[in-house]
Amino acid sequence: MDFGLTDEQKQIRDEVRRFAENEVAPVAGEYDREEKYPHDVMEEAAKMGLTGANIPVEYGGAGYSTLEIALIIEELFAVDPGIGLCVTSAAFGGEAIMGFGTEEQKEEYLEPITRGEAVMGAAISEPDVGSDVSSVSTRAEKDGDEWVINGNKMWITNGSVGDYFVVMTQTDPDAEGRYNGFSQIIVESDRDGFTAEKITGKLGIRASDTAELIFDDVRVPEENLVGTRGGGFLQLMQFFDETRTAVAAQGVGIAKGAADRALDYAQEREQFGQQIGDFQAIQHKLADMHTRTEAARQLTYKSAWSVDNAEDQLTMLASMAKEYASRVATDVADEAVQIHGGAGYVDDFDVERLYRDSKITQIYEGTTEIQKNIIARELLGKGMV
Repeated sequence: MDFGLTDEQKQIRDEVRRFAENEVAPVAGEYDREEKYPHDVMEEAAKMGLTGANIPVEYGGAGYSTLEIALIIEELFAVDPGIGLCVTSAAFGGEAIMGFGTEEQKEEYLEPITRGEAVMGAAISEPDVGSDVSSVSTRAEKDGDEWVINGNKMWITNGSVGDYFVVMTQTDPDAEGRYNGFSQIIVESDRDGFTAEKITGKLGIRASDTAELIFDDVRVPEENLVGTRGGGFLQLMQFFDETRTAVAAQGVGIAKGAADRALDYAQEREQFGQQIGDFQAIQHKLADMHTRTEAARQLTYKSAWSVDNAEDQLTMLASMAKEYASRVATDVADEAVQIHGGAGYVDDFDVERLYRDSKITQIYEGTTEIQKNIIARELLGKGMV
């Protein structure tokens, strides 16, 4: 593994950093407080190719590597995780289409994302189903040349702003084997029977849209099936190494943003006639925050590099990166608030928002507990049970 970034990768990082500072930072507090989707920022992000960063060039995207995606995520989340998630989730669900979709599906659903003309989402979780994907109960039944879908999906990113979703459904309930009988189907939000109810009052990432999706006899053509019938669960599992590495990069970004702001504040705030950064207690906090952030960064970059180079032990490494970086994010954001004291407890300073935003990284794409289970399973050679 080469620890150095190429000139092109440095340029990508620097351009995204400028975009975040110029376009995101000035409005981050507003979108957080009002819990609204940043359509204007998304338009600018599309012009830079950020909404289709992971989509292949032949479908209008930038075709960036996993490591380059991690760099983009880190810079955006260091400024504002809520808007950062909006930008980097515009193509949620696109992995399934890129990996298993037909040529027609790729052209129809991926290209509008890259132009900023559409937003998509992945609909997996349900009111009673979170980490246990094999318990999905949303049903899709075949009726002639159509699929008829019924059920509910919960905590869906881009839920009330998305134009279409890749929906995990149960298509063969009598199939043998715990992981068989599930399929992924594309559902457009303008279909009859489709309803999205926005979820408000979230602890963090408030600019990012989250909703409950309701499917009431929603009919879609049979060609909306992604890949083979019954292969949905295994399709989904193939992309967790990438998506969990992406969440690790989110954690690194949050930690970087919090640690940098704490450092700045420690050099500005004075108490007892000197900068608080002159006190050893604060110095030790800063040293620990930046050291752990760098450790999380290197683990995340290694995971991203391993995805791009098809290294062994990918699954374990991705879970390690996700679990550790998310823990560092919450810990560093906590310490950043502590260094700010009372000022960090109000939204006059960004660390308050970063503190709230950090927690989600320990929950979505598999909770901390799930990641530890996966790491232990891989170490013990247990396989999927």
